[in-house]
Amino acid sequence: MKQPYLLLTPGPLSTTPTVKAAMQIDYCTWDSDYRTVTETIRQQILAIAEANPNNYTTVLLQGSGSYGVEATIGAAVPREDAVLMVAINGAYGRRISEIADYYAIPHVDVEFAEDEAVDPQRIEQALAAHPEVTHFATVHSETTTGILNPIERLVPLLKARGIVSIIDAMSSLGGVPLVMDQLDCDYLVSSANKCVQGVPGFAFIIAKQSELAKTAGNARSLSLDIYAQWQAMTKQPGKWRFTSPTHVVHAFAQALNELEIEGGVAQRYRRYAANQQALSDGMQALGFDLVIDPADQGPIITSFKYPSIDFDFDAFYQFIKERGFVIYPGKVSTIPSFRIGTIGDVDTTDIQRLLAIISDYQRLTH
Repeated sequence: MKQPYLLLTPGPLSTTPTVKAAMQIDYCTWDSDYRTVTETIRQQILAIAEANPNNYTTVLLQGSGSYGVEATIGAAVPREDAVLMVAINGAYGRRISEIADYYAIPHVDVEFAEDEAVDPQRIEQALAAHPEVTHFATVHSETTTGILNPIERLVPLLKARGIVSIIDAMSSLGGVPLVMDQLDCDYLVSSANKCVQGVPGFAFIIAKQSELAKTAGNARSLSLDIYAQWQAMTKQPGKWRFTSPTHVVHAFAQALNELEIEGGVAQRYRRYAANQQALSDGMQALGFDLVIDPADQGPIITSFKYPSIDFDFDAFYQFIKERGFVIYPGKVSTIPSFRIGTIGDVDTTDIQRLLAIISDYQRLTH
């Protein structure tokens, strides 16, 4: 079947034909070849994150990115004598707070406007006001809007206080350069179907081994116990505790190889940034205003305000979809908007085609 459109979304995203082709074989989970693929993936993830394997490890976990975030919160935060601070400026920060509610974890929420980046100065003030905080979580690339939060300025504030740091890097790892050895955060969570350009099916947690070793018995869930998953993969390399997403694993292995062929994370970041800049410039020229300040904008997804109060997003969406692209509705609760992703198997030629379609829509509806 021919792919009918490109996904201009923050994941799932458009994948290459060769990533799709990697899923055309049924694999045995006990086979040594498959287990080698799993172990290789774990090491390659550390490499793209620039994380020293002597200090960090990768835990693979079946499920979506939110499974990985929930598993990390549920394991990293002890059942007693722990308080979590959550910096929130969008839906995915709020989801971390909701996870804490489900697990009855005491938490302090520091909320920002959805079109505002997390401010390290406000976080520092909040930490000073709440000395009971032991753990901290936030989102790097908040796809509610496309903001890239300044984690490199936040983590040192936490390190200075001995606070365990948990970063949701779902839609940034693999597409935005990160140096874990410099960042020095304790946990960083991402997913197969984002900037590495694999398909949905598993999340992964890059964890500081010294911190992960402390989490035995903390998990509130059998399936989401990342300590137990780590131990299983350590004692039997390449073996998942429960049924692994074999086809997705092979697609991800192929996607990692293609990331290396492209030139690594730095080169992929340049492609994504060029896509985003072309989109931003072109949309503004067509009369669509940005939701967030370009200084806070990441290369993953961009939010645009409705051009008028009577703007018909559904008609706009269908017109674009019929011509080969799928975009995203807005998620900002206070501003009527929509979002367009610039990651995946997409380049500036595709962005220019999209802009031409949007220009045609305007011409036909005005």
